[in-house]
Amino acid sequence: MIINRTIRRFGVSTGIIGMLTLALPSVGFSMPLQPTTIDKVEGDYYVTSAIENIRWGSLPNRDSSPILTVPSGSAVTFDTVSHEGLIEDQGRNPVEYFAKFGVSPDEVLDDAKVIASSAIKHDYVKDGPHIITGPVAVEGAEPGDVLKVEVLSLQTRVPYGVISNRHGKGALPNEFPENSGIQEGASATKPELYNNVSIFTPIEEINGNWYGVLPTEVGKNVRFPINPFLGVMGVAPNTSEVVSSIPPIETGGNMDINELGVGATIYYPIQVKGGLFYTGDPHFAQGDGEVALTALEASLRGTVRLTVLKNGDPSLPHSGKFTQPFAETEDYWIPIGLDPDLDEAMKESVRESIQFLSDKLDMDRAVAYAYLSAATDYEVSQVVDRTKGVHGLIRKTDFLEDVDVAMNIGGTLIKPVVHNNDFYVPIRTITELLDGTVVWDDKTRAMQINLDAKTISAQIGSDVYSINDKLVFNSNVPKVLNGQTVVPVSVINKILGAYVNWTTIDKTLTANVSLSKK
Repeated sequence: MIINRTIRRFGVSTGIIGMLTLALPSVGFSMPLQPTTIDKVEGDYYVTSAIENIRWGSLPNRDSSPILTVPSGSAVTFDTVSHEGLIEDQGRNPVEYFAKFGVSPDEVLDDAKVIASSAIKHDYVKDGPHIITGPVAVEGAEPGDVLKVEVLSLQTRVPYGVISNRHGKGALPNEFPENSGIQEGASATKPELYNNVSIFTPIEEINGNWYGVLPTEVGKNVRFPINPFLGVMGVAPNTSEVVSSIPPIETGGNMDINELGVGATIYYPIQVKGGLFYTGDPHFAQGDGEVALTALEASLRGTVRLTVLKNGDPSLPHSGKFTQPFAETEDYWIPIGLDPDLDEAMKESVRESIQFLSDKLDMDRAVAYAYLSAATDYEVSQVVDRTKGVHGLIRKTDFLEDVDVAMNIGGTLIKPVVHNNDFYVPIRTITELLDGTVVWDDKTRAMQINLDAKTISAQIGSDVYSINDKLVFNSNVPKVLNGQTVVPVSVINKILGAYVNWTTIDKTLTANVSLSKK
């Protein structure tokens, strides 16, 4: 079967603002912005990015008042706003800034307009750039507890973003931007004197998948897949001092770890009553290192589940004193190291890895150290936020002889099977447990799934699905294993629209699946 690429793109130019401006012809196919009205909210609670719910450049501390208090286990939807297009070296006027690329005023987020034009204080030199939404207190959270944060969904709020390189920042601070540097008189009224470089980046949809678009030469583009995540998440530190939003800290903050997208679970050490969770710095995509300074920054609406874990809870990553964030996904356990010195950040991540393997999986510390050296990748999260970040990626499938695997769907447990280092589950069983139906055609080896107002068609061996008559490419195709049609757990969210989050409970890898936020 031959599939033609279907492309939807926002009808604006791609360009660079700074020393150089490069404009490419508009595609001319307009796509309306994704609606962000209340009916799109997925959580039990909704926190907008209105002025009273945000701060600009700093994180909450122990003296911050929560804007909302929720029970443990609640799903909360947060609107987040990217600082790109709003800050002083771009004129602190997103309507004028984005107009340079063909974006009309009604296609700029209303909350971005209000924040930029408000009297809220923001010092371009001293403050962090990030707009932070929150904090939200969680009932029962006390110092010494851990807040488990499960990322349930991330919705793009606009079909474009910005990538910036600023003088004195980034991995090559004295080499880029390649111009004469900041000029006297640079300010929000004369942003061009900063001589910083910001690259406007539209996104386009190709058969159900989204890509950022950058120019290589006039008329030619490079495309890269978007992978949304929230660069800033965390809980308030136990201090009354102003906490900059730039460096990540032991309670989270600007960690910029691109694995922490939909389906990730992150654990944060609670230092103050209520925990005081916050988020911001939304990304559409980021390479490890984030070398230019920012990645593809753009506004997101995120829904997360907030759960308080007490000492001794079997899902805690280790039994020792919990002093810094830890994360996990379907594929990896992710020990995190943070330090102004990259070497020390690496050491901290390795120490956390050894402690996790020793405490959680009963591994001899010397053997754990040897395993990490032979089999675990350590990635540089980012090197541009004063405090450097390194995180390890410990493969869960390496430990299948020592751990169990379970999938929990409304209290019913099924056991995934492992095939080529992926977890697979019977599609009929999953669908029916989610109150859907499956119709199988033996002749064509095709199936039709009806679930939660969706009609999904798939065929064995094909990497093309149809969702409500719209073609979607996905390389994780259905397979027949042991007489059952199975799909990877990793496609359940994308194809079926169900939430899937993994938690290691004692020594059982548990995937919790539901169509609701509970």
